[in-house]
Amino acid sequence: MLVRVKSELRELPKPEPVPDTAAYDREREKRLQSDNACLANYNKYLASNKRSEKVDYLPVKLDIENVSRCNFRCTMCQVSEWEKGKRADDMSFASFKNLIDEQYGLVEIKLQGMGEPMIQGDDFFKMIRYARERHIWVRTVTNASLLHLNNNFKKIIDSDVNELQVSIDGADAEIFQAIRKGSVFTKVVENCKMLNEYCDQQGVFKTKMWTVVQKQNRHQLRELVALASEMKFRSMVFSLNLSDWGQNLWRDRNNAVTDEDVLSTDSAMDLVDFGKSLGVSVAFWNVTSKYNAKSPDRICPWPFERSYVSSDMRIVPCCMIANPDVLEINGDPKGGFTDVWHGDDYSNFRKSHLDAEIPRACQNCYED
Repeated sequence: MLVRVKSELRELPKPEPVPDTAAYDREREKRLQSDNACLANYNKYLASNKRSEKVDYLPVKLDIENVSRCNFRCTMCQVSEWEKGKRADDMSFASFKNLIDEQYGLVEIKLQGMGEPMIQGDDFFKMIRYARERHIWVRTVTNASLLHLNNNFKKIIDSDVNELQVSIDGADAEIFQAIRKGSVFTKVVENCKMLNEYCDQQGVFKTKMWTVVQKQNRHQLRELVALASEMKFRSMVFSLNLSDWGQNLWRDRNNAVTDEDVLSTDSAMDLVDFGKSLGVSVAFWNVTSKYNAKSPDRICPWPFERSYVSSDMRIVPCCMIANPDVLEINGDPKGGFTDVWHGDDYSNFRKSHLDAEIPRACQNCYED
């Protein structure tokens, strides 16, 4: 049985874009005003009920996985089970460029999937710049282990990325390295300080620390806020649940270590207040309390506005599955993403949500 977060915790502060929502809105407006096709698509999206099997618009957001490989073997992550920590080859810059050009409706992308995106090298930064030149909002994620190499800490900020989410799951070497296997805590801390100091030098606010709460680090939440301040983060998020990646094996494993039912409103607000005293904005994220198949206004929005493109150009419903070998949306192999988005397989996937016949791989995000 999946443990569900207490209903009162839904009222806690939610993550916002950095530096703020207004910055996100301004960039989206630039995108819409700079591309008539994008604007027309966005207006179609807004006019829809976002609850139809067939849609007459392209997705407005995409998760694009530039690499499906990692140098860490985190205990709660499916990558730890992949041979040599890799599922497929990297996405080429040419493939990324073609995807961005084809998907003219995009206002936002998350450029990362299952893996450490900086492991790809300079093509990763080229991808960010290509999207940003078109005023597409770009968010990405890093484990911070490679920031010191080849001036990556400068390259990622200079690429004009909008938001860089940094994964920090322990307040000391013992807990951090036990969860994020293959890591070196002291190097990650050093890299984060270097990254945020460079942001300060450039006069930009780009970074956010992200912690996945679990039994191993539950006792360190206050220390993690203090660590965020020490590393010069101004924003951090506690994620209160673990994904099962659409797989029974990972549901059993991660249910055994999830601790989302323990946090109380009072203790959460204490963390918020403690963060304020240190200049750190603290927010909370929970997925498993979010969707309800019996409530039309609480169906997962992903099938109707967003998708996930893997490094080998296969289509996955979302980042909570993030593996086409688990669930892939298929289409004409000669066609591109647009054909898949408008195809029968995607329509049937949307219908399953509308009919409350939630696919097994999606059930972790729905209330029982």
